[in-house]
Amino acid sequence: MTDPLADVVTLLQPTPTFSKVLSGAGRWRASRTEIGQPFYCVVLDGSLRLSVNGQDPLILQADDFVLVPEVFSFTITSIDPPDDDGLSNNAPTALPDGSFRFGDASIAPDAQWLAGMCAFGSPDAALLVSLLPELALVRGDRRLAILVKLVRDESRAQRPAREVVLARLLEVLFIEALRSVQTGASPGLVRGLSDVRLALAIREIHENPAKPWTVAQLAKIAALSRSSFFDRFSRAVGVAPMEYLLSWRMAIAKNLLRRNTFSIATIAARVGYSSASAFSVAFARHVGVPPTQFAQDAVKSAAR
Repeated sequence: MTDPLADVVTLLQPTPTFSKVLSGAGRWRASRTEIGQPFYCVVLDGSLRLSVNGQDPLILQADDFVLVPEVFSFTITSIDPPDDDGLSNNAPTALPDGSFRFGDASIAPDAQWLAGMCAFGSPDAALLVSLLPELALVRGDRRLAILVKLVRDESRAQRPAREVVLARLLEVLFIEALRSVQTGASPGLVRGLSDVRLALAIREIHENPAKPWTVAQLAKIAALSRSSFFDRFSRAVGVAPMEYLLSWRMAIAKNLLRRNTFSIATIAARVGYSSASAFSVAFARHVGVPPTQFAQDAVKSAAR
């Protein structure tokens, strides 16, 4: 059976941009402003405070892992943060082992962590990220810590097929982190899949996107009344069932169009439209350009 979470992560096409081992000693603060890139952090030793996108700080300890699909700002501090906010602009000190130190470089660190950023290769990243929780926190999971270390080691090496291996490792890292998230996650696909009844309907959508689904049919699969299913799905996933179905169909269609190996009629059939013209109208309404133009633009972009 199709795995919706794996579907979304695979379409996102995550690729690493950088990862660094950092440490802090004494009272210290590190702040950065980003442009909505994915961010991950695993605590290797000690403990620290992390605040992401203006949210309340989290206290993280060894083997705790945080994944933020879209980060705009974050602040990492010692458990007892400094009083002077101006210290947040201090650059870290480069250490002989290739890591970086915040605070006092002359004493043993109170915390060590690995932080990394990556990018999503999919033009549908905004849509797909909206299906994920705003922040995934997994505590004490050594498997995730090992995966992050593998990403770091592979990114530093110059082995054959390095980019392919990194892409696969990041996909596994994302899936492992997201499926470990507790049910209290923010609305999105992960929260929907944590609801046993909604998960049945979501998996059917991913397994058979071409089927002419109705809310009533999906509600029956979930063993819920139509109104209960609609409300429960909308609260958990963050969008109404038919809106989710349309968005997923269009994400699949874009992916097929970018390959430039399928006719419009074939793609239309694969995503549930009886004719190429009906699909073209729906695609243009949803995306803003006709599918033929989207495919041409994708070819030009790939050729640059």
